[in-house]
Amino acid sequence: MDNLSQRADGLAEISRSPSGSVFNVQGYSIHDGPGIRTTVFLKGCPLTCLWCQNPEAMAKQPQVFFDSDKCRGCGQCVAACPERAIEIVAGKARTDRQLCVDHGLCAAVCPSGARSVMGREATADDIFEEIEADAIFYKHSGGGVTISGGEPLAQPKFTEYLLKRCKEAGFHTAIDTSGFAKWSVVEPVMKYVDLVLYDFKHMNPLEHARLTGVSNELILDNAKKIHHQLAIPMLARVPLIPGYNDTPENIADTAKFIAGELSTSIRVHLIPYHPFGEAKYERLEVRGRFFSSHTPSGARVAEISDIFRGYGLAVTIGG
Repeated sequence: MDNLSQRADGLAEISRSPSGSVFNVQGYSIHDGPGIRTTVFLKGCPLTCLWCQNPEAMAKQPQVFFDSDKCRGCGQCVAACPERAIEIVAGKARTDRQLCVDHGLCAAVCPSGARSVMGREATADDIFEEIEADAIFYKHSGGGVTISGGEPLAQPKFTEYLLKRCKEAGFHTAIDTSGFAKWSVVEPVMKYVDLVLYDFKHMNPLEHARLTGVSNELILDNAKKIHHQLAIPMLARVPLIPGYNDTPENIADTAKFIAGELSTSIRVHLIPYHPFGEAKYERLEVRGRFFSSHTPSGARVAEISDIFRGYGLAVTIGG
């Protein structure tokens, strides 16, 4: 193949709308950046946070959700499953997730709606059409589009292309990320980002690895590069998980990093843990989970807020 042909193939690849795995396109979102926004939730995440609020986003492939309250025990799902992963136990269906391949045949035949498929394959152009339908809300509220997950950087070509289309349309763009990706992956995506919502889960690398499955060195290094080299506005998102990352030492270390290694101009959003994600684990039929926490009290959140403010940081609760 000559150089001209190679260049033509390269240009065609850039212009072609990539496919991605998406589990929700949420309109009228008000917690993922300024104004009224559309938040696109992508599937697939390299982290396995013990407290994850969107466990349906961890795997990249679509997954079957099961609502046992709706199950009539009719057995149609049993007959439809070629892997024989489903059986009826005490009048309810039960899935062996080790055998299940999430092809969704069981959901297609379920008469009660107990089974549904979470996630779908779509092109970035298809998702942009859904986003564009809400353009009037962005214009009148100062809003825009946020790519979330899962982890948007786990699908970098899809994310980059979609953000590029949004920028070309004049929409404000944001990305909600853990920052866990090689810089060669991060930098091209950030060309089309107006605001970064950056997660800080734990400052100790060993504890971070224990709680999320990965260390935090790459995450912290990328945060500094995004802020200092690319100068993209950033909001720091800090989940508060009692018993896991809310010690005075870790909170102080987090505040010290944001204020000292980044800037006191970065607003901190504290995200108190809420157990609403636990129902999703049940619908994924995840058994043997050993995680327990609770929503921190208002007084405790106020104490933590004061620690961040003591480092000169502005604080918002939630969002």
